[in-house]
Amino acid sequence: MEKLVIEGGRPLVGEVPISGAKNAALPLLAATLLTPGRHRLYNVPDLRDTRTFIRLLADLGVESQREKECLILDSSRLRHAEASYRLVKTMRASVLVLGPLLARLGRARVSLPGGCAIGARPINFHLMGLEQLGVRCRLEGGYVDARAEGPLHGAVIYFDIPTVTGTENLLMASVLAEGTTVLKNAAREPEIGNLIDMLNGMGARIEGKESDCLTIHGVSRLTPADCTIIPDRIEAGTYLLAIAASGGSGRVTRCNPAHLLSLLEKLRQTGLQIHEGSDWVEVDWPAGQARQLRSVDIKTMPFPGYPTDLQAQFMALMTLASESSVIHETIFENRFMHIAELHRMGARIRVDGRLAVVSGSGMAGLSGAPVMATDLRASSSLVIAGLAASGRTEISRIYHLERGYERLVEKLSALGARVWKEEE
Repeated sequence: MEKLVIEGGRPLVGEVPISGAKNAALPLLAATLLTPGRHRLYNVPDLRDTRTFIRLLADLGVESQREKECLILDSSRLRHAEASYRLVKTMRASVLVLGPLLARLGRARVSLPGGCAIGARPINFHLMGLEQLGVRCRLEGGYVDARAEGPLHGAVIYFDIPTVTGTENLLMASVLAEGTTVLKNAAREPEIGNLIDMLNGMGARIEGKESDCLTIHGVSRLTPADCTIIPDRIEAGTYLLAIAASGGSGRVTRCNPAHLLSLLEKLRQTGLQIHEGSDWVEVDWPAGQARQLRSVDIKTMPFPGYPTDLQAQFMALMTLASESSVIHETIFENRFMHIAELHRMGARIRVDGRLAVVSGSGMAGLSGAPVMATDLRASSSLVIAGLAASGRTEISRIYHLERGYERLVEKLSALGARVWKEEE
């Protein structure tokens, strides 16, 4: 097993290109199950999670090959409709095969999903919606056994709270259903818009993109499509925060600033200068002033609010601020596991339920230490802290990082960081 070693205290300077979004790529990969033929996906990031999902599709009978920037998937010969625990256990997004398998085959058997231990993420909203479409769902032996008694039929489905994967699963299940389906209080994340673009390109009829009310008019057949994965807004935000925390200045390119508005506003409130173009964002410090961050509170919310996937990284930045800030996590109940590791680096953070009060110690407030990654986004907060800290930081269990950040060492090194991997 490898660890990540960082010699901190070096400002990051330069440009870093952003890869395709993991959270957009996975549902688009699942959508190739809906109809036989060759689908072409562009800008698919090469990550542990995408490789796992491609193996899951291969187990179902989907053939894949890479040609430069294009991933070609041929779903003509599905062998079965079961997603086994062996592949699903490491990645919660594997549950996304449930909807398209039901739409195409009328049956699916999918292991209950695994992934990061950041709190309960039940799939009850998925199952409730599927049952309204005419699917009978049973939980047995750690699997969801779902079967349609006849053709799927449209329904009006209301989510008590917005759910990203629930919205995606029901979108894919309903595109071939008879009649019209309406998803109310649906999630609005950009990754869902990316999926809608692909489904409509396949011949689906979906209205309401970027709203919380999606109308799906069922069609009798779909055809393969080409689609490009959107830039990863979480990766872009992570690098902006890393550059800021290091005391540097730099630009993230090949991104979509419209997907980062809540983060950019919070960064401006800290006193940092933010500039943006059509596909880039630049972070810099005001000229002629001491490098000091104002403390800023955040509250995680569904899109377009502040993303939970950038909460841990912003907390790392706030440990370097001048005063106290409050981090309010509303999405997941167990997403403060990185705090214990930040304490090891000198951070002063007090937890009260879903609130974390960060007592900023200034830009020189952290020192390097051996720490352990507990989940994907927690691990990136430790990278940010390590880049800002004086001395050497060693991060173990970096397989979490490899689930969501493509060529991390290469990109950080290009910005001037001293970072490398070692065997533990």
